[in-house]
Amino acid sequence: MDFNLTNEQELLRDGLTKFLGVRYDLEKSRRAAKTGTGWQPDIWRGFATELGILGATLPEDVGGIGGGPIELMVITEALGHALVVEPYVETVVVAGGLLHRAGGAVATSLLEEIVAGNAIAALAATEPASADRWQDVSTRAERDGDGWVLNGRKLMAVAAPLAGHLLVTASTPDADGISLFLVDVGAAGIEMHSYRTIDDRRAADIAFNDVRLPAEALLGEQGQAWSSLSRARDEGAAAICSEAVGCMRKVLADTVEYCKQRQQFGQPIGRFQVLQHRMVDMYMELEQSVAAVYLAILNLDADEATRARAVSAGKATVGRAARFIGQQAVQLHGGMGMTEELAIGHYFKRLTAIQYEFGTTDHHIARYAELTKT
Repeated sequence: MDFNLTNEQELLRDGLTKFLGVRYDLEKSRRAAKTGTGWQPDIWRGFATELGILGATLPEDVGGIGGGPIELMVITEALGHALVVEPYVETVVVAGGLLHRAGGAVATSLLEEIVAGNAIAALAATEPASADRWQDVSTRAERDGDGWVLNGRKLMAVAAPLAGHLLVTASTPDADGISLFLVDVGAAGIEMHSYRTIDDRRAADIAFNDVRLPAEALLGEQGQAWSSLSRARDEGAAAICSEAVGCMRKVLADTVEYCKQRQQFGQPIGRFQVLQHRMVDMYMELEQSVAAVYLAILNLDADEATRARAVSAGKATVGRAARFIGQQAVQLHGGMGMTEELAIGHYFKRLTAIQYEFGTTDHHIARYAELTKT
């Protein structure tokens, strides 16, 4: 198997890395996340107009480039290395994938706006009863003439406060299975409680109270959304695993550099063998994660069972590594590791959050065990 990037993929990686190195300042992004709107719209526009990454993995008929899983890996690892908070995974990977598979004029129009950098979309699928099971849906959409009336609650919809459109899962009375609806955040009857997460993202708990939707709000076939949702969740999980690799590369590099500079007993602490062993263990966890991400990414287009096994193996491996590398980095930095002044503390928070997104580490271990039963 060839693990080398093509020339085009290398150009994509190098261009994005250079853009983020010059334009994406960590202090500025944290300030925007904590006291501003939660993101930097000018950076998002740059992603669209200067780099084209918002359409890199989306089809050409909506203005995209038509790239695949490798392009997704290249982009998300670079975003993780720079600790980007803008909602690329939520809007392009998850919502973009759902819209593309749903098809239709409404979905196509929104995809074109996403590629152009003019629209943010977010999925609202998690419900109070179960954070790990998107298929447990109590939100309901009832027929109302040619349209629909939506009622229910969703929790922890990441990027919803930034979005103009929500993709909402619901059950319908005249069809088994899950349906997917496109909802304008400005629609009457929506109550959104927004908050900042520990890793400086924006999320919301949302209540839908007799929200009236037009007929075209239904995306795809009624009751047939689960297959696409399952794939979207696996794609999102693989994407944040790749993001975590970028985070862990940065954390390990910063930790090694700090241990070269920090003096104790008249010499750099990096000369102490016990600390060298810790950093080697961090490196080994990182390399295992890189291999696990390749496994997940390269199987995104495989059959459902193969894809699910690969993604769960990757998510479980990365979840373990993120915890280990993050904790070791903080400890080797001492008390400074958790301060706002150092980047390490911010990366540690993101690595902690990744362990719970798109299914916890324990959830994916259990799913992998179930999928590999003989």
